[in-house]
Amino acid sequence: MATEEVTGESGGLVFHPMDQFIVEPLFGTGSVGMFTITNVTLWMALAVLCILALMVLGTSKRAVIPSRSQSVAELAYGFIYKMVEDVTGKEGIKYFPYIFTLFLYIVFANFLGLIPTAFTTTSHFAVTVVLALAVFLAVTILGFVLNGTKFLYLFWPTSAPLAIRPVLMIIELISYFVRPVSHSIRLAGNLMAGHAVIKVFAGFAALVAVSPLAVLGIVAMYGLEILVAFIQAYVFTILTCVYLKDALHPHH
Repeated sequence: MATEEVTGESGGLVFHPMDQFIVEPLFGTGSVGMFTITNVTLWMALAVLCILALMVLGTSKRAVIPSRSQSVAELAYGFIYKMVEDVTGKEGIKYFPYIFTLFLYIVFANFLGLIPTAFTTTSHFAVTVVLALAVFLAVTILGFVLNGTKFLYLFWPTSAPLAIRPVLMIIELISYFVRPVSHSIRLAGNLMAGHAVIKVFAGFAALVAVSPLAVLGIVAMYGLEILVAFIQAYVFTILTCVYLKDALHPHH
């Protein structure tokens, strides 16, 4: 039966690797509106519950000899705290809670998406664009609040020769406003591509002739996606720290 579904009536391959990214109502059928509870809503809520379970329930005892959940929570806290401090300096520590929350949400959403039949919320540009725009707007507003018009020195490299500063200013402006685009596409694109490739291998696994190779491909890609799930959360977070550093120290 599985082979018939994959090969179709004409004998050609008929699986659709992008169907796993379709947003659907969680209850009933019909179109998806602004207030419709969807599969995206469910898996976003589960990511938030996982964060609460780890950081609240997992650390509630505060034991001298930590449990596994407390150890993971403390390692995650120390890892991101050190990142914020190293990249932004002591001035950036006050913004640690926001950056830590970003990291936890992205890493949990990424790993939950690896569960079979789950929905990877961070593979959708609608989600990653909101996260990237929130960082972009927060950093830009913070830059002007803390530095006033001196924040514009970020686009005026005073260390460069005066003759080429206007050209460099244009390049800096373009690169600055492209930040939310690259920030969001990098996360969603990597996750979407990896999950699509796994689905393609899963489709080939239904064919007896190539199923052993397809299964090996699934195992290899799944292992790679576990690595990618963490790396992409790390990259998104450290780029947020870099952008925050520009707001705190806009001078070239």
